[in-house]
Amino acid sequence: MHTEFLMGNEAIALGALAAGVHLVAGYPGTPSTEVLETVAKRNPGTVHVEWSINEKAAMEVAAGAAYAGARTLVTMKQVGLNVASDPLMSLEYIGVKGGMVIMVADDPGPISSQTEQDTRTFAMFSKVPLFDPSSVQEAYTMIQEAFDFSEKYGTPVFFRATTRIDHGYEAIEVKDEAEYKKLPVEGFIKDSSRWVIFPRLSVINHAKIEQRNAALSDTLSDYAGNQILKGSGRKGIASHGINFTYVQEAMTEAVPLLRIATPFPFPERKAVEFMQDLDEVLCVEELDPVIERAMVYVCGKYGLKTRIRGKLTGDIAPSGENTIASVQAALDKYLGRAPKEAKQSDPLPPLPVRPPVLCAGCPHRASFYAVKRAMQGQKTIYCGDIGCYTLGNAQPLDMCDTCLCMGAGINIAQGVFHLEPDTKAFAFVGDSTFFASGITGTINAFYNQADMTLIVLDNSTTAMTGHQPHPGTGRTVMGQIVEKVKIESILKAIGLTTVEIVDPLDHKLAVETVKRVAAEPGVKAIIFRSPCVAITKPKAQSHVDSDRCIGCRRCIDQLGCPALILNGKKAAIDPSLCTGCTLCEQVCPVGAITGGDRDAQK
Repeated sequence: MHTEFLMGNEAIALGALAAGVHLVAGYPGTPSTEVLETVAKRNPGTVHVEWSINEKAAMEVAAGAAYAGARTLVTMKQVGLNVASDPLMSLEYIGVKGGMVIMVADDPGPISSQTEQDTRTFAMFSKVPLFDPSSVQEAYTMIQEAFDFSEKYGTPVFFRATTRIDHGYEAIEVKDEAEYKKLPVEGFIKDSSRWVIFPRLSVINHAKIEQRNAALSDTLSDYAGNQILKGSGRKGIASHGINFTYVQEAMTEAVPLLRIATPFPFPERKAVEFMQDLDEVLCVEELDPVIERAMVYVCGKYGLKTRIRGKLTGDIAPSGENTIASVQAALDKYLGRAPKEAKQSDPLPPLPVRPPVLCAGCPHRASFYAVKRAMQGQKTIYCGDIGCYTLGNAQPLDMCDTCLCMGAGINIAQGVFHLEPDTKAFAFVGDSTFFASGITGTINAFYNQADMTLIVLDNSTTAMTGHQPHPGTGRTVMGQIVEKVKIESILKAIGLTTVEIVDPLDHKLAVETVKRVAAEPGVKAIIFRSPCVAITKPKAQSHVDSDRCIGCRRCIDQLGCPALILNGKKAAIDPSLCTGCTLCEQVCPVGAITGGDRDAQK
């Protein structure tokens, strides 16, 4: 054993390695991404690691390996679980042979997601057991226990960590590589009565699952993570995950505490033991009232008179992320104690507003601007998607009319066209998202005779989540050099006859291409191909000749590049931000901006 200062996701990865994991598959998404990346970095050479093209694929790859008796880990964020839910719902009915842990990073807030979702609720829906760690150290230990549990009961299990666990840091005790489990893999044994899902098998296994989960409720009451901390008084507090840590930090007296580490199946016997001598229990949790509802159920089932409070009673906020301050305030009110006085200090000035914006020199800005200029004056809809390019909705570009979930923009554009055929429908999708969930929508458009223009924003990486490789990059997370999957080849194989590839930083050509392609009937595509500025190094910066600048503000007002600023009434460029992409040079009506190097972006 040795001590390391680790991010929660790193601890989860090392815990999986210590548990003897054989295969790890996932799809990048904040706050989960670092788990798989850490496994790849610290791989002892015995683990297959892959960024799958989406969460559904990752779930199925891991299931196949688990069928063969391997220990497998799947990683994703909470919205990715929606994508993976199709195989998961059937997988629980089939079961697994090797231990299979589904690590889902929930994002209360949400801080970097479309929605707030609580995987604890999904666990109840899917009937899959769930582990919920409260600290980085516990995350490391608990994921090892989750593998053992999964293997013992032949079921996939959830491992749910939230952002504050995933991205929190702690100095923890971890095993040396020599201490990692080295488990043999039996291999896949053919047995259609077990591995082939049919209605008869589902009926039989559903009954077994219900019986198993009922029994697990009692078993998990003895699990060390489900813990009662003794205290005085007749008011208690029940919590979980990072919220349990918040509760402990906010406590100034010894109040009875119940920590729930396995919210499903719920440890009923432990809850009954906790509530025996209590008049009230406050449930501090995020996001759904999972513990609160379970405690109410337990009270009714066992005839307890304890009053349960929490989100449903208005004592805890019904949505959003809990904080130490919000938990402190809730406990002050619940326990009838005076609010803690804040230390007096000099008032701080308000922080400047920093709205999210595309990076200086981002090729997506050039792509959006080219489409905007080309379609000026026409009735259009611009359907966006999930990625950096969602920021195309910001002024002055204003080029993202819809954004729902990954790949949805392509189908939404079709829906609008079929009802408003006079609308020029555009769908924007990134290269990674195209592989993840854009291909089916494109086939649907071609098959159902839509009239739309697909814009693929190809910056040769998965930019928003940290520049992970994808099938179009020609390399894997394990460092293998592989054949690139060409987006243009896929589009032509689908049947599209018009597929143009353009450098969006060649503004004149980009505008001309959009005008020409958008005028054609049917489904057509433009691939705007230019690398992400975060993975290319600028060789020259643009600069403004103030004598030639006429102060028209066209570069600033139309592009919104953060490197463009005003110096008095004239434009100027911040050299610390400029990448020399030359877009502003091409937009300037008097040629006052020069010096950039577009070729350096390639």
